[in-house]
Amino acid sequence: MTSPMPVPPYPHPAPPGAWPRSPAALARATAVLLGLVVATDLFACYADLLEMDVTKDLVDGVVGDDVIDRADHADDLYGLSGILQGVALVATMVVYLCWLWRVRVNAGVFDASRHRMRLGWTIGGWFCPVVNLWFPRRIVADTWDASGPWGARSGHALVNAWWALWLADLFLGQLADTRSRRAETAEELYEAARAMLLSDALDIVAAVFAVLVVVRLSRLQERKLRSEEMPFPAPPPAPALG
Repeated sequence: MTSPMPVPPYPHPAPPGAWPRSPAALARATAVLLGLVVATDLFACYADLLEMDVTKDLVDGVVGDDVIDRADHADDLYGLSGILQGVALVATMVVYLCWLWRVRVNAGVFDASRHRMRLGWTIGGWFCPVVNLWFPRRIVADTWDASGPWGARSGHALVNAWWALWLADLFLGQLADTRSRRAETAEELYEAARAMLLSDALDIVAAVFAVLVVVRLSRLQERKLRSEEMPFPAPPPAPALG
C-alpha cells in the first residue's frame, strides 16, 4: 500500500476570492503576437538587406538613376519596417504583461514563499530604469518555481536563455538605432544597416525563446491546477494549451 503524497506547506493562505485561473487563453494570444513580432522582424531583415545592398553600391561609387530609385525604395521599406515593428511590439507588450500578471497571481496562490518580489513589480519592474535589467527575470523564475510540482527541483535554463537573449537584443538594438540616426555617409549607412540586421535577427531568436517560456510556464500551471496539490478547492480551469 502506497503512502499518501505529503501536503505541501502553503505558508500563506490565499485571500478570499484569489482563485487561480487558467492562463491558457492569454498564453495563446501572447504566442500569436510574438509570432507577429517575428513576422515584422523578418520583413525588417529584408529591408535591412536592401539598404545594405544599395549603400554598398554607393560606397563602391556606383551612380545613376537606378541606384537612386533603389535607394528611395530601400529607405521607404526601412521606415515602414520600423513602424510595423513598433506597432507589433506595443500590442505584444500589453498582452504579455496581462499574461505575466495572471501567472504571477496564480503562483502566489500556489506557493507564496517562493516569491522574492512583491506583486506590483510584475508590471513595474519592466519600466523602472536599471532594475528592469534583472527584476523581470527574477519574477519569471520565481513564478516558474512556484508553478512546478511541490518538492521537485526546477531549473531555469530556458528562462536564463530567454533573458540573456532579451538583454543582448536590447543593447544591440540601441546601438543599431544610434548608428542609424547618426549615419551621414554611404559607408556609415551601410554599417548602420548591418548592425540593424543583426539586431532584427537576434530579436527573432529572443521572440522564439519568449514563446517557449510562455508555453512551458502556462503548461506547468495547467498541470498544477489539475493536480492534488492545491491548498483549497478551486473552480474548474479553462481548457489546457493544445
